[in-house]
Amino acid sequence: MSLATGKRLFILAVMVAAWLITTASAESKARIVRLSDVQGGVQMDRGGGQGFEKAFLNMPLIEGTKLKTSSSGRAEVEFEDGSTLRIVSDSEVNFTALSLGDDGQKVNTIELVDGTAYVNVRPKKGDRFTLNFGHESATLTEPAHFRVDLDVTDATVAVFNGNVHVTGRAGDVQVATKHSVTFDLGNNDKYAEKKGFDEMPYDKWDTQQSEYQNRYASNNVYGINSPYTYGLSDLAYYGSYSMLPGCGWGWQPYFMDANWNPFMDGAWTWYPGSGYMWVSAYPWGWMPYMYGNWAYGPGCGWYWQPGYWGGWNGVPRVVNPPRRIHVPMPPVRTQQTVMVGHGLTAYPASGIPRHLSIAPGSVGLAVPRGSVSNLDRVAKEMGTSPHPVAVNTEAEARRAAAPPAPPMSAGPWGRGVSSGAAPGRSGAPRESAPVRMPAPAHTPPPSARPPR
Repeated sequence: MSLATGKRLFILAVMVAAWLITTASAESKARIVRLSDVQGGVQMDRGGGQGFEKAFLNMPLIEGTKLKTSSSGRAEVEFEDGSTLRIVSDSEVNFTALSLGDDGQKVNTIELVDGTAYVNVRPKKGDRFTLNFGHESATLTEPAHFRVDLDVTDATVAVFNGNVHVTGRAGDVQVATKHSVTFDLGNNDKYAEKKGFDEMPYDKWDTQQSEYQNRYASNNVYGINSPYTYGLSDLAYYGSYSMLPGCGWGWQPYFMDANWNPFMDGAWTWYPGSGYMWVSAYPWGWMPYMYGNWAYGPGCGWYWQPGYWGGWNGVPRVVNPPRRIHVPMPPVRTQQTVMVGHGLTAYPASGIPRHLSIAPGSVGLAVPRGSVSNLDRVAKEMGTSPHPVAVNTEAEARRAAAPPAPPMSAGPWGRGVSSGAAPGRSGAPRESAPVRMPAPAHTPPPSARPPR
């Protein structure tokens, strides 16, 4: 081999190595955030050329994703650091940037196209969260909780906690805690400041969801040493960590039975640039499928082992599965959503009933987040019984605490009829003592957005 040829091969090898390093770095910077609550009509455009399609709980959102709601819809997006973005009816947002800086700091840029967004930002050092609306931008590097309401004529920023710095056509505007600013979009974004802010119908829902996350995320008493906090509140509410005899340390959902496995209900969804990802139908089904691995042990059943925090998994990791269980494998030669078991439609789409019937093996599938106090106590009450347990929800507790309503006269259609407990999977439900719910829960959505 000549010296010139050797030099050319050496240079080629260096170029290939540099390309591989760059590609690995680009892949390591890929981020996903979680669609953590879906109620009513919610649609997502994943950027694959299919346009807007029905969105489901636990679907990942990647850079370039678009999300919108109908007149009955609302949705919540949870970021790695526990920050949240909530949109209500007739709203649309675009996730313009979900990226990582050179030092690992998270850069989030979201555009509010129309409607109302609630933002509760909890950034870590170096993180940056930007919400663009109209010709204005709110960029945050410190904790803040605020609401932006946008339509064709004006935009209003109301700050519940923290300080929000808005820049744009109107210049630099500082909005302090318990203050609001309204921009006149038809008059060069001239603005009017106001001490306080007008309440909106969805404020209560936003507050309840924030309180739920604060309460249960802080209940992570076992400390799984995760660099991420999204999904921790649901793990604390729907299950528990323990030292499993003969198996080791792990997390398990409440209401398991011997016939349940982690891949019974969900779907494969396709994302451009990432391929197929598994989406779990369970309300707690985010972190146990994106990180760590599922393991099976005789006498223990299925349990989740935290770990593998270096990158998220599109295909869940599985250790020592029973022979009868097929390890989940993504589809081939298709880009359509492929449902498994009950698919992604089993979780309640909106609101909560007054009563719930929790069945063995349901692992929380029919329990809206925060709707039942002391879910662990209900799980212990069920024990190994094959029968469902009927419980009252927080909605029933509010009804019981309310002043008695005046007698309802029978109209031309007879008396009103109230629904009872939701049916379980098998057997007649056993009646549990009424449960009073101090923790927040869902509120029924207003019938329509209020007039602007």
